[in-house]
Amino acid sequence: VQLQASGGGLVQAGGSLRLSCVASGRISSVVMGWFRQAPGKEREFVAATGRNGAGTFYSDSVKGRFTISRDNAKNTVYLQMNSLKPEDTAVYYCATGPVILSQLRSVTGYHYWGQGTLVTVSS
Repeated sequence: VQLQASGGGLVQAGGSLRLSCVASGRISSVVMGWFRQAPGKEREFVAATGRNGAGTFYSDSVKGRFTISRDNAKNTVYLQMNSLKPEDTAVYYCATGPVILSQLRSVTGYHYWGQGTLVTVSS
């Protein structure tokens, strides 16, 4: 499975961006997740969408500001990011794999990763 993330860029605090991740295969029956990694920090969970649309999951730091969605017909998952803050600055990665529920928020739960797209939020 290959994943191609795009949509990053430079935005002012309070602004919005939408990230996209296109998969080389069908995504309807797999978990799709977004993670991010800021300079000098570990990669962290941002959001995930369950198999066959079974639920969405968010980190506390983005809940209420970010929305994950998927278009199975286009094999694409999106991350709509609103009310961006400087602390959201990071490289954002999409990921997938045979993720089990208990590992959904863990980097080790995912087998396939996109190349990352940089989001920079200026104050």
